[in-house]
Amino acid sequence: MKLRIKPMPVAILQVIASGAFSIAAVTPVMAQQASGSEPVQRVVVTGSLISRTDTETATPVQTISAADIQRSGKTSVAELLTDLAANGAGTLGTGFSGAFANGASGISLRGLSVGATLVLLDGHRVAPYAIGDDAQRSFVDVSNIPFEAIERIEVLKAGASSLYGSDAVAGVVNIILKKSYNGTSVSAEGGTTQHGGGSTKRASITTGFGDLDADGYNAFVSAEFRRQGAIKIEDRRAVDWNDPNWTSRGGNDLTLGVPTALNSYLTQASSPFLYNPSGAALAGTNPATGKPYGAVDNPANYRFLDANCDFVRYRAGQCAVADNSSFIQPKTENINVLAGVTKKLAGDWELGVKGSYFKRDSTNNRGMPPVFSPTSFAGNNALSPDGTLVPAVGAIASTTFAPGAPVGAGIVNTLPGNARLYGYIPGTNPRNTSENTATATRLALDLSGTAYGWDIRGAGGLTKSKVEIDYSGYVDRNALYNALVNGTFNVLGGNTQAQIDAVSPRFSNTNTSKLNYADATASRELTQLGAGPLVFAAGLHWHKREWDAPPAALTANGQVASTSPFVFGSETNTAAFAELQATLIKNLETSISGRYDHFDTYGHSFTPAANFKWTPAKEFALRGNFARGFRAPNPAESGSAGSFFSYNAIKDPVLCPTGDNKAVGSVPIYCSFTPVFVQQTSKNLSPEKSKSYDLGVVLAPLPGLGVTFDYYKIELSNQIVSAATSDPNYQPSFVRGAPVQMDTVQADGSQASVLSPVGPILYATSGYINAGKTTTSGIEASVNYRFRLPSDLGTLRADLSAAHTFDYTQSVNGVSYQLAGTQGPSGVGGATGNPKNRAQFSLNWARGPLDVTTTVNYTSSFSSLDPSVGGTDCASTGVDVGGRNYFANAIQPASYCRVASFTVTNLNLQYKVTPNLTLKGSILNVFDKAPPIDVGTYGNAGTQTSYNASLHQPGAVGRFFSLGLGYTF
Repeated sequence: MKLRIKPMPVAILQVIASGAFSIAAVTPVMAQQASGSEPVQRVVVTGSLISRTDTETATPVQTISAADIQRSGKTSVAELLTDLAANGAGTLGTGFSGAFANGASGISLRGLSVGATLVLLDGHRVAPYAIGDDAQRSFVDVSNIPFEAIERIEVLKAGASSLYGSDAVAGVVNIILKKSYNGTSVSAEGGTTQHGGGSTKRASITTGFGDLDADGYNAFVSAEFRRQGAIKIEDRRAVDWNDPNWTSRGGNDLTLGVPTALNSYLTQASSPFLYNPSGAALAGTNPATGKPYGAVDNPANYRFLDANCDFVRYRAGQCAVADNSSFIQPKTENINVLAGVTKKLAGDWELGVKGSYFKRDSTNNRGMPPVFSPTSFAGNNALSPDGTLVPAVGAIASTTFAPGAPVGAGIVNTLPGNARLYGYIPGTNPRNTSENTATATRLALDLSGTAYGWDIRGAGGLTKSKVEIDYSGYVDRNALYNALVNGTFNVLGGNTQAQIDAVSPRFSNTNTSKLNYADATASRELTQLGAGPLVFAAGLHWHKREWDAPPAALTANGQVASTSPFVFGSETNTAAFAELQATLIKNLETSISGRYDHFDTYGHSFTPAANFKWTPAKEFALRGNFARGFRAPNPAESGSAGSFFSYNAIKDPVLCPTGDNKAVGSVPIYCSFTPVFVQQTSKNLSPEKSKSYDLGVVLAPLPGLGVTFDYYKIELSNQIVSAATSDPNYQPSFVRGAPVQMDTVQADGSQASVLSPVGPILYATSGYINAGKTTTSGIEASVNYRFRLPSDLGTLRADLSAAHTFDYTQSVNGVSYQLAGTQGPSGVGGATGNPKNRAQFSLNWARGPLDVTTTVNYTSSFSSLDPSVGGTDCASTGVDVGGRNYFANAIQPASYCRVASFTVTNLNLQYKVTPNLTLKGSILNVFDKAPPIDVGTYGNAGTQTSYNASLHQPGAVGRFFSLGLGYTF
């Protein structure tokens, strides 16, 4: 695919014109000085070791202050960071129900996945979330970091491995917590959605005492509680993105419980029923197909087990199943506590100690209650931590019931032949339900001061992420079938909890991720060189990471189907790094930095960087940066780990040889099915490597106006990818089970249950390979304007940040795909979409006690095709995507080949009733903008919705109102 790059000035104008506004308040220091404000104190800005007064550095840093966070109207850090213009493909949102780590949230700067963005807390590493994204990528969960504890957030939008080491390939998000607090503040707010569900409550208190200057110490504690209600599928019915019936749009009816040609007119309905596949066929010819009727069309072959449904209503689609269980937004509850003590020591030395406990409880699931197996059960694949893989555990050759045999309690098969049982298992939770309790604990010590002319900082910390999971909605198929045969389980319900637990056991698991670290840095001016000082900084880093995430016991032995991935492994990293900064000629600031890392898992990496900033006039500066980066293989990729995953649907080459589900000899259910892959680790993986280039301008043409434009290009090579999803040369070696009875198309077009020539596909294995390469480039713009209105009408501030992607090329084994503005890369980004343009715009007006902020978030349209997985034309988009056949055996309308742009507007108002009391109110998604339809994403496959939860979640939530108050004393 040929890429046409437009001239940069045209692209810049397009970025600005494309819309929307930034929460960030990044005013270049030149604009601050021009407006007559006081110079800021010397600070260490993310991306450097050296303190400075000029916060507009040689690398682009976006700062979000505590006040900006309050003005956003958001209720969580995850929501706030998801809207960043620089956050792109591969981002993980809390509404992404199809993710392995669902319920958590991760940031993907410049679209290079959550694994390529380093998240720091107070400038230091923390333990990654105990479950990896797609069972592979490590990331820090930002969904349980409390608002009230945050001083500011700094987003470094440039590679920074030369200072921070592994994972800082696309950039760094540094969440800086409060250092001290004096006094007491309390706040409370509550809100709800217009369309039902999602009610949110939040309350916080922060109190502290001691003045650092007067008393020599400060101690504070901050606590926050937040509860967010679930939004269920049924809360958002009667909208196109949540309507499974696609017949009016040229597609299929995917409504649960509705028989169609796609499911061979046999599907679980609102009432369980028995069906005799060997019964007599209905006489005559089906006018819809022109072929003779089959046994499936004869009502005499059915027996519905309750009065809620009969054959006529069933075939008319009147026994559909309402999804009262699946979530658009999970139910969550957060309890967060941060405590800190800062003590001045002798001289100018200072000691700070912080301890935090962040806890999030959430309920997540991926679909409806489990169903009875109508014909046979192929068994579970059991994967043990030692790598032993046992297929077809507990396979049952036939789950049918002979004439006169019991079918659970109080029911016998009164049909003349062996009968199948169709229905949902009553009393069980939805499939793959997990009650997650995720805790993040941290104890950190920071020591700073000067000695012998050196500014010295030392730090150490103990961090831990723990995820405790209670599983339900999984089925012990052998126990269930035996209970039906023995007549002890009632298929109509009314079973005791003990009976339900026997067939659908509840079980638990605990995953932990630990990271302990120690850092030391020192900096000083060495001498005067050229037009300024020569400043040197150096440091040492050590961390040890342990990942202990065992498989659930019932998964490891194959009693139930796979739950979450398992990982065992550790890594120890020691590093030395340095930075040298000089102003060789007037107004030209230059610096070089480098870092040497040694990992006990693979060896060493060296990552240098160099940057400059030239300021010939106070209204103009030119800046640039070159950096190498890397990402070390983590334990999920090279340790002891394993997981099961499903990818796009395929046609079984033996059981559906022609690809036509109506062809003689075809087994229709295998003309479109999603096989299971077993992901295994690979030894001797090399680290991913990157080269990044940044070139930008900083402008301050008017007092109060600051403008930045930054062009970037990142070349990421040696990417660690799954062979199954990313290697075009990968040929799956499918393992099959024993032949079983399957419905097969006969010569007259009917179907009959016959012994299959081969068994069903059970799985194929896939390892990780160093084969991927991604090149991406784009431009990011920031415009910030502050001005006072005449006649004392108040102050306006406008902030715009926008990002435009020129190029996003993914290559594997010499085959390249252009993915900018497409659905890809699905293999490493979860089919989250890769729009070319994202932007944010905020307009704030403050006058006296009143403060009003309007924020607009914009995401451009993109193609629903993903060329990297064979999506080359419109017909390949909506068929077999994540197992959902929107337009299978039909022609997909061209309108569904693109995902429309999405713009959402938020409004936040704050009013100071007294100097101590503040009232606030917010409306998120003011215009109640619905999400565009995305037939290419598989993130919500379990919920049968067709919107993109990573990019368009506010549209699914709908208009949200909240009111709150805050009081300080």
